[in-house]
Amino acid sequence: MPVGPRPGDPKITPALVAEHGLTPEEFERLRAMLGREPTFTELGIVSALWSEHCSYKHSRPLLRTLPTKAPWVLQGPGENAGVIAVGDGLAVAFKIESHNHPSAVEPYQGAATGVGGILRDVFTMGARPIALLNSLRFGSLDVPRVRYLLAGVVKGIGDYGNCVGIPTVAGEVVFDEAYEGNPLVNAMCVGLMREDELIRAVAEGVGNPIIAVGARTGRDGIHGASFASEDLTESSDAKRPRVQVGDPFTEKLLLEASLELIRSGHIVAIQDMGAAGLTSSSAEMAARGDVGVTIDVTKVPVREAGMTPYEILLSESQERMLVVARRGHERAVVDVLRKWDLEAAVIGEVIEEPVYRVTEGPRVVAEFPGTRLVTDCPVYEPEARESEAIRALRERDVHATAELAEERNATWTLERLLSSPTIASKEWIFAQYDSTVRTGTVVGPGGDAAVIRLRGTDRALTLKTDCNGRYVYLDPRVGGRIAVAEAARNVACTGARPLAITNCLNFGNPRRPEVYFQLREAIAGMGEACRALDTPVTGGNVSLYNESPAGAVYPTPVIGMVGLIESLDHITRVPFRQPGDTVVLLGEPTDELGGTEYLSRIHGVVAGAPPRMDLERERALIAALLEAIQAGVVRSAHDCSEGGLAVALAECTIADREAMRGATIDLAAWSELPARALLFGEAQSRVVVSSPDPARVMAVAERHGVPAFEIGRVTRDPSLRIATRDRTIDAPLARLASSYYDAIAARMRRGPAQTAVAEQHPSIATV
Repeated sequence: MPVGPRPGDPKITPALVAEHGLTPEEFERLRAMLGREPTFTELGIVSALWSEHCSYKHSRPLLRTLPTKAPWVLQGPGENAGVIAVGDGLAVAFKIESHNHPSAVEPYQGAATGVGGILRDVFTMGARPIALLNSLRFGSLDVPRVRYLLAGVVKGIGDYGNCVGIPTVAGEVVFDEAYEGNPLVNAMCVGLMREDELIRAVAEGVGNPIIAVGARTGRDGIHGASFASEDLTESSDAKRPRVQVGDPFTEKLLLEASLELIRSGHIVAIQDMGAAGLTSSSAEMAARGDVGVTIDVTKVPVREAGMTPYEILLSESQERMLVVARRGHERAVVDVLRKWDLEAAVIGEVIEEPVYRVTEGPRVVAEFPGTRLVTDCPVYEPEARESEAIRALRERDVHATAELAEERNATWTLERLLSSPTIASKEWIFAQYDSTVRTGTVVGPGGDAAVIRLRGTDRALTLKTDCNGRYVYLDPRVGGRIAVAEAARNVACTGARPLAITNCLNFGNPRRPEVYFQLREAIAGMGEACRALDTPVTGGNVSLYNESPAGAVYPTPVIGMVGLIESLDHITRVPFRQPGDTVVLLGEPTDELGGTEYLSRIHGVVAGAPPRMDLERERALIAALLEAIQAGVVRSAHDCSEGGLAVALAECTIADREAMRGATIDLAAWSELPARALLFGEAQSRVVVSSPDPARVMAVAERHGVPAFEIGRVTRDPSLRIATRDRTIDAPLARLASSYYDAIAARMRRGPAQTAVAEQHPSIATV
């Protein structure tokens, strides 16, 4: 039957095409593919699948340069989540994705549905989710709307994860004016499975039925993928209806039903109806299997009367999956779903004819040849050119920045940095998350990385998200390297060998040469670090158009790192524990101040070259640290990052608030360095460890070519003393702890942010 417009469909005009986010050239590409004028339904389908969010049309060539293979990688990019082997027949599925734009206009549901979507990406691989992480970016907490956004996002993450019963175990939160108009909300999920339980979203088997399972389809979230592929503007709040509405209780039922289906043998493929809903899930499964499919929208269970094919196909209603079942097993699939109080309906089938066809009863409303709907998506490689203004900032001599009078008292500077929201304890945030449900959490939020026990073994996983967008802004290639290296270093500080990464690339408008330059260079830097550290990329997400009228966010390629601890005895934590232990610095200070939290927080300056990243030195540091931990001569370990060595030492003394330990530190050996670079510079490849046997630590470091220095002792005295050539820090731990632990809570008490969120979204009872 020929394809034709439906009664009541709008006429296809240049204005309607532009409203759907297609350029005139892309519309002509669509017409050429079809050999005729598209229907309104076909226009909607292509607007979603060719959106940046679904097609990666500006990033695909760059992503192909990343390393993706290793003996332990079972599934790399191209599926719902990456999967790696971790021994004993066990495998780990993991993925990170963004929900930035939805969270900017509706923070509670935007964040909640981001969690729901990433959970589905993992359990569709056959893995049971065991941990959630997040990576968040906001503007200054002095701004009331930022406090409102933070409160809503945190509540959305907490309510959804707590209700489904998956612990939120780690994350990172950065506050900077660069994110004020466009917050970043990235969610990561990690799941556990047996290697032989891996399933892929590949449609196959002519005659096999296609079944919609889970929640009914509504009108919420229509054009969500397109919304995520455009800049935020002052009118973006009007697009609130494009934000999906989540139901974590249905998600829990869907999780259990999906895992039962996967293990039952009744299905051959399963896919989340995420961005672009039924359209993307059906088209992508068909493309992966190189088969044709037909979908009848009248058979899709809906929750609103009068829904059109356009609405049904593009709805992003949550808690829905698409299944390809084995022919003759339809009743068994329906029975599994009914057992979990969920719906299942046969809505189509895999066909031999190489087409993607959508019908409304007997009427064909959309038809595309073969798999070209996915494979013919345009790909762009625009001009890349560094911003001259940013180049000038990087080349600025930040050492000429005049010190404040207060800085003669280095204790003042340390306390100011500890109270910086980016550095300060995130306890106000993670206290709203259940981090211990499922009882596998060994090290939860607040450490360098989370540690999750692998049940039935003597091993554990270490999980971390990380990125310093300020570094990437000033030098994207160096910043990309550092993002990977710091995530690996944090994982190693717990005693784990870094294995693989997922990434979420948050950038501005790629059509602007300076933004595409940042994207290209950051990906190149990430690739260099992943190759040097043997941490292949198993998948991820690209989130572009993170801009508001104030400009683009800092380029923020967030890294989600997974590592493996071979023995629970090797788990290492941040706090100093035993008075008398020697404090050893692995790595060495440098005269670098560019891009530091010190310059930004104390002087309001974002400039200078970010710290150098020597990847061979980083690799050697991680190897030495792990050898020393496995030899049993490291009592604690902590990465030096934002705030520099002084902040890292302070965090070691106060990280365990119930058992704080003091320290006496002598840094006079670096008398040639300016005190502020020595104390607050952010030189890379450094870890502070405490040890009962420093001689063995030093010997291990020497064997790996890693500089190592005995710099002090852990004490019972409740204070931190750090001496340099001309500065002394002498601070009671109680004062440092107050600066560190109270900073965010004090700012959140300034306004009605929490009250407003609570009134809009009454608390959901947690499981």
